[in-house]
Amino acid sequence: METLKIIDLKASIGDKEILKGVNLSIFSGEVHAIMGKNGSGKSTLSNIILGHPNYSVTNGDILFKGKSILSLKPDERARLGIFLSFQYPTAIPGVTVANFLRTMLKGMQGRDIPVKEFRQILKKEITTLKIEESFMGRYVNDGFSGGEKKRNEILQLSLLKPALSILDETDSGLDIDALKIVCDGINANRSPESSFLLITHYQRMLNYVVPDKVHVFMDGKIVLSGDKSLALELEEKGYDWVESKP
Repeated sequence: METLKIIDLKASIGDKEILKGVNLSIFSGEVHAIMGKNGSGKSTLSNIILGHPNYSVTNGDILFKGKSILSLKPDERARLGIFLSFQYPTAIPGVTVANFLRTMLKGMQGRDIPVKEFRQILKKEITTLKIEESFMGRYVNDGFSGGEKKRNEILQLSLLKPALSILDETDSGLDIDALKIVCDGINANRSPESSFLLITHYQRMLNYVVPDKVHVFMDGKIVLSGDKSLALELEEKGYDWVESKP
């Protein structure tokens, strides 16, 4: 079953067209990676899938599990099972990580999560991500290192267990150890029921999270697709090689 289907999607911010005809299909259980230069439209695509109000869709459609989501608000899309990990997560001073996560689960499940149940769920996930329990008492992303912010994003993903996870440059700003921990968390959430869209500049993350398909994004659309070997070829030859292809 197709988890996500994007059909000839065009979108603008103000008078500037950014997406210029994107077509993409991701089936349940698949991991896709989008690679491209800065300014090619990769992050715009992720924001539009989640319904960012600053962007206007001018053509095409986005189907999630066979139904259009263009008319839905961001929170409605999230409740359907779409998750976005931000490149630059926002700090929320005064709100502890534990309270944020428990409130998040309440919003998704529509019920209060008893403290004992919440702790049991949390303990398993923080062990995988090598997060100390003291982390739960800190304010969300306030004074966090780059690695802590990204691990917190993957912790949210692990608790929510979305059908589609969009990870926007989750590897940026991570050292080798932090990258491996984050990727272990992603791999722990791979299943036949979950799909992933990874947005990245480099193939190093794909050494740990091996994608089923790799797409090259240029000038607001996908210009080339292949398997994991395409990422290695890009690393060797650069994006100019793609632009020179007939």
